[in-house]
This record gives sequence, C-alpha cells and structure tokens, in this order.
Amino acid sequence: MKARADAISGKILAELLERFVSLLSESQADCCFSTGDSEAVAAAVRSESLSPAQQLGVEMTVRYGKSLNLLQEDAADGLSFVLLSCQQFLKQQQRPLVSSLHILSWCHSAVLPKNSSCLQECSPGYDWFAASVFLLMSGDEKTTLTFLQQFSHLLVSAFLWPPRLHRSIHLPLSTVESGIYPVYFCTAHNIEMLLKAELPFVSSAFHRSGFTPAQICLHWITQCFWNYLDWPEICHYLALCIFLGADYQIYLCISVFRHLQQDILQHTE
Repeated sequence: MKARADAISGKILAELLERFVSLLSESQADCCFSTGDSEAVAAAVRSESLSPAQQLGVEMTVRYGKSLNLLQEDAADGLSFVLLSCQQFLKQQQRPLVSSLHILSWCHSAVLPKNSSCLQECSPGYDWFAASVFLLMSGDEKTTLTFLQQFSHLLVSAFLWPPRLHRSIHLPLSTVESGIYPVYFCTAHNIEMLLKAELPFVSSAFHRSGFTPAQICLHWITQCFWNYLDWPEICHYLALCIFLGADYQIYLCISVFRHLQQDILQHTE
C-alpha cells in the first residue's frame, strides 16, 4: 500500500478480504460474537421496508457506486436487500430496551418520527459500513451478505461496523442504556489520549474551539470516511483495520490530524 497504492484494489482486495474473513470466522479463537439464524432472516426480510433515511442512503450509495463504475442501474434493489437482511440479522442479537434517552448519533434527525430515539429503534440509521462492503464487492449481494455474516463474528466488527453492537446482548445492559458503544469509549478515547502526546498543538486547538477530536472522529468512522477520503483510501482503511487490527482505526485518525495540522492551526488563528 505504501509503495503502490493501486496494487491492492478492486477485485483483488475484495477477494483477499473475503478469504481472510472466511478463515478467521472458522476459528473459534478469533470469533467473539455468536451467530444468528439465516433462515429466519430470509423470512423476515420479505415483510420489512427501509426507513426514509435508509432510502436516501441507498440513493446516495448507488449514485456514488455508478460514478466509480462499481454498480449497475439496478443496484438499488440489491443494496436494499442487503441492508434489510443485515437489520434482521443483527436484530436477533439485540435486547429489548425501553429508554427515554434520545440519541441521534447515527440517525438523520430531519427524517426521524417525532419523539423517536435511536436506542428504541432496531436500526441506528443508515449502515455505511454495509454499503461500503456492497461497493467493495461490486454490488454482489450474495457475496456481501456472506462476508458480513462471517465478519460479524470477529471483534473488529464492533469498531468498524457501529450498528453491530446497537442494543446488543453482547454488551452490559448499563452500557446499552447509556448509548455509548466501544467505538466511542475505546477508539475515540484513545485518539484523544494519543493526540495530546503526538500532536499537542492540534489537541489544544480542539480544546479552544469547544469541539473534541472524538466528535469529528466518530463522524468519520461512522460514515467510513465517506465524503472525506477517496474511494481507494476508504478501501485501504477497511483493509488495514481488518488485516492488522482495530487499533489501526486510531492510528489512521491520528495520521489524518497530522496531515491536517497546519490547516487546523491556521483556522484556529
């Protein structure tokens, strides 16, 4: 990746990720999360439909995929099926929850019903990670679903795929009720600690602005860096974290801040 960024891309990268995740998912030592009932998922999908926010996300993804020459005109149906399948698959591992806490971290508040809460919904909004995998697999819905189901067993899925642990039975009830998930109290916390040590001026600039680096990084990570990195770089981000571990999510965010350091300091002035 450092010598020739285009050497690992497209179908080569997709096949490499597919094989790697498949091998890990067959190893009990590498699997942290339980599996679900795929037959029940297939039956439930037929009676479900996407929310307005998800439909907007599908349109955006297909438009983006076509501009990259990765998707065909009819890709919207395949992506919708993938998102509904993921929603039902993850729903099997969610606990019922009644909470008055309103958290809109992954939702588009403009299209949310009045008095709704992400904690009460089965889906926390548009699934940017699943959409990214769909593009990575060139719109092949069967390959995408197989990959996501195998990937969901792995620990790294808790950090790359935010909806993975939404209301999850794999988290303590107190954590679920708080709406604060590992991508925040692990990744974002470590980013802030590293930023103080590696880039103290950037850390100070954030402190003076009234924003925290965690806010920005959560936005980047939740959307898989869409609209911030080019598509090849997004693919490399996913590959690095899957191949080398979720801690590379932290290192990449620090690298982006280092790259933007001069701009950040100029804007602060």
